[in-house]
Amino acid sequence: MTTKTYQLETVTCPSCIVKIEGMLKKISGIHTSEVMFNSSKVKVNFDESLVSSEDIKGRIDKLGYKVLGEK
Repeated sequence: MTTKTYQLETVTCPSCIVKIEGMLKKISGIHTSEVMFNSSKVKVNFDESLVSSEDIKGRIDKLGYKVLGEK
């Protein structure tokens, strides 16, 4: 199990959080996810044998939220 935190461009509204969390819940291999509105970060706990960090970042980008970095 791996936990990564992704820094996004500023998330501007609560509906953005719902949109990102809803998309992450649909990805096989993601166990938990949390979007932190105040810091514009997404914390994801996932199984690397089922989904890669690059896949997660790509899907977030595809929604229109640029990933600026990851830890």
